[in-house]
Amino acid sequence: MPLAKLFDEAEILEFAASLRGDLIRPEDDRYGAARAVFNAIVDRRPALIVRCTGVADVMRGVEFARSRDLPLSIRGGGHSVAGKAVCDGGLMLDLSPMKGIRVDPAQRTAEAQAGLTLGEFDHETQAFGLATTLGVVSVTGIAGLTLGGGLGWLNGRHGLACDNLISADVVTADGRLLRATEEENEDLFWGIRGGGGNFGVVTSFQYRLHPVSTVLAGGLSYPLSKAHEVLRYYHEFASGCPDGLSTTASLGVSPEGEGTISVSVCYCGPLEEGERVLRPLREFGSPLADNIEPMAYTTLQSAPDAGFPPGRRHYWKSSYIKELSEEAIEVMAEYVSEIPSRATGVGLQQMHGAASRVDPTATAFPHRDEHYDFLILSQWADPAESERNVEWTRSLFEAMEPYFEGGVYVNNLGDEGEDRVREAYGANYERLLALKGKYDPTNFFRLNQNIKPPTETTSSPVS
Repeated sequence: MPLAKLFDEAEILEFAASLRGDLIRPEDDRYGAARAVFNAIVDRRPALIVRCTGVADVMRGVEFARSRDLPLSIRGGGHSVAGKAVCDGGLMLDLSPMKGIRVDPAQRTAEAQAGLTLGEFDHETQAFGLATTLGVVSVTGIAGLTLGGGLGWLNGRHGLACDNLISADVVTADGRLLRATEEENEDLFWGIRGGGGNFGVVTSFQYRLHPVSTVLAGGLSYPLSKAHEVLRYYHEFASGCPDGLSTTASLGVSPEGEGTISVSVCYCGPLEEGERVLRPLREFGSPLADNIEPMAYTTLQSAPDAGFPPGRRHYWKSSYIKELSEEAIEVMAEYVSEIPSRATGVGLQQMHGAASRVDPTATAFPHRDEHYDFLILSQWADPAESERNVEWTRSLFEAMEPYFEGGVYVNNLGDEGEDRVREAYGANYERLLALKGKYDPTNFFRLNQNIKPPTETTSSPVS
C-alpha cells in the first residue's frame, strides 16, 4: 500500500525525527538492501524500516506501529529460513545495528545486544578464552537463535544457548522495558527461553560463559556407498560419547557431484583426552579425508559460512529422530543419490549430555532428550529450480516421517501451519498460551512462529 494511504508526510517526518537510527522508506536507495533477508524466496515490502541504534528506537517503533495498527516485524542480526523478519505493508524494526557487547571475564558473563551475529559475539568472548553455546554457523544472529533454544557445538557440556541465559531486556507490546530473570518477571524469562519472539522485542541478553579456546574439531568424510556401515557405527559411537564431545552427521554431494557422508566433531576439553575419545571413530573404516585437528573455536564456528552465501533460495524441513534404523538410513541414502542441488544437505545434529538432562518444563524449550535434530537443508540459486527442489524436500521428509519421534526445532521451522507450531512448542504449549494472553493479548507480536492468544482463531496448515 502506498505510504500516502497509511500516514501523511508530517507523521513520517515526526517519526523520523524521534529516532536516533535511520528511517528507510521505499523510495530510499537503501530500501532494497534493507528489506532483503537470508532466504531469497522471501520478497516482502515493508512500508517503513527503522534501523534501530538502541532501546529508545525499539520502544518508539513499537509505539508507532501499535498506535496505527501496523504489522510489526523484528529483524535481529542474522537469518531465519521463514523470513518473518520482514513484513508486507507494515513497520520493520531492524536491530542489526545494535552490536554492543561487554564481557566480564572475572564473572564469566557477557551482556550482548540483539543485533550481534555469532561470529561477532565469539570474537569478543574469545579474547578472554570464553564462550557459550550458540549455533554452528557464525553468520547466524544470537537473538533468534537463543529465543528458539540454541543448539550448538557446546550443548553436551554446557547445554543450549537458552540454558546459559542469565537475563534479558524485553520491550513488551504495551511499550514497557522489562528485565527478565529467574527472580524478576520470571514467567517472561521462562517463556523467552524457547518461546521465540512471541512476548516482546528482546534488545539485549546476558549470558553465562565457560572456558573454551582451542578445541579438537573437524570432520571425516566417506563415500555415500558406505552409508549403512558409517551411520550405524556413527550412531553407536555418538550414543556413548562423553559430554565434552558433540557430533553431527550429514549427507550431501561433493562439488564434483559425488555422494558423500561426513561426520563432524567438537571436543571441548584437554586435547590429549579428546584424541583418546576420538580414536575409535577415526580408526573406523577408510575415510576419504580426516581433517580433525586442534583449532581455534572461532575457526570451527565459521567453517560452514561459505556454504551459505546471500541470495540463495531455501526450503527446509525438520524433525527429531532418536534411532538411525537400517530403513531410515536407506531412505536418506536413496534420496541423497538423487539430490537436485549440490548446495543441499541432510543433517543430523546431536543433542545430548547437559542439554538433554534439563527438565523439559524448566524452560519453554521442550525437546530434551538424547536424539538428533534432523534437518533437510535445501538451497539453490536459480528460481526456475524452485519447484523441483521443494518437491524433492517434501518427498524425502514424508518418506522419513515413520522414523521420527515427533516435534520440530522451532529455529528450523518455515511456514508450515499451526499444528507444526504446536509441535515446536510441544508439552509447554498450553503454558506458553497463557503467557501470551498475559503479555500480548492482542497478538501484536504475530510475525513469528506464532502462539495465538486464546481469543484468536486458528488457521489452516500448509506444508
